[in-house]
Amino acid sequence: MSAARPILGLLAWILLAGGIVLQFLVILSGLNSTPENQIYFLQSSTNGITGATLNPIRWTYLRLCGVDGDLNANCLPTAADVPFSPLDNFGSQTGLPATFYEHRNYWYYMSRIGWAFYLIAAFFAVCAVFIGLLAFCTRLGSYLSSSFTFLAVGMQAVAASLMTAWVVQGYRELNAAGQTTSYGVKAIAFTWATFTCWVLATIFFCIGGAVGKQQHLLRQGQQEERPLQPQALHPQPWQLP
Repeated sequence: MSAARPILGLLAWILLAGGIVLQFLVILSGLNSTPENQIYFLQSSTNGITGATLNPIRWTYLRLCGVDGDLNANCLPTAADVPFSPLDNFGSQTGLPATFYEHRNYWYYMSRIGWAFYLIAAFFAVCAVFIGLLAFCTRLGSYLSSSFTFLAVGMQAVAASLMTAWVVQGYRELNAAGQTTSYGVKAIAFTWATFTCWVLATIFFCIGGAVGKQQHLLRQGQQEERPLQPQALHPQPWQLP
């Protein structure tokens, strides 16, 4: 039992750090370096869409990109939280499915709010990974780490849900309009894998704290049950009957 808390803390810390790596691969998607240039959320042809300079086009976290083989290429200038809003992305409604200009705010804010939650989740996870170093040796560290990781899990759940919603719905709308569309499997998989890693890390941090409490109670009980003092075992002469 004495080694349980450090082992659980290490396992939770590895899962937490692994999730952070996956999260930043998604956040940095659209950069020219590998593997970020392989990660995107949604790809679609832009046949007949006025204002579309890329065909096909990929939506990544930082940029709108074209395609060269399996890689993102000819990306437009970098911008934070590029929205999935074809009306804003192309600057024209000609050739777009009606939902993209009749319900423009829906698409725009669903994707942009999702981007913000990616960053918030990453912030809490980074805080947790530093505090998590204390989980190797203290029960308080385990509980503090689990609290921050739990917050990261909640933020990631929102980010992943919003991302999945606009990607799936956008895919269906563009595909129904005759465009050739495909999912960005890596971005979707990394996002949900991050969520899973952080859920498991939260559980292991909590278990580590609980194990530490049990060890503390066990030591306390052993002290209370210590043997009688020698004086009690060997009474003095005046204590004899």
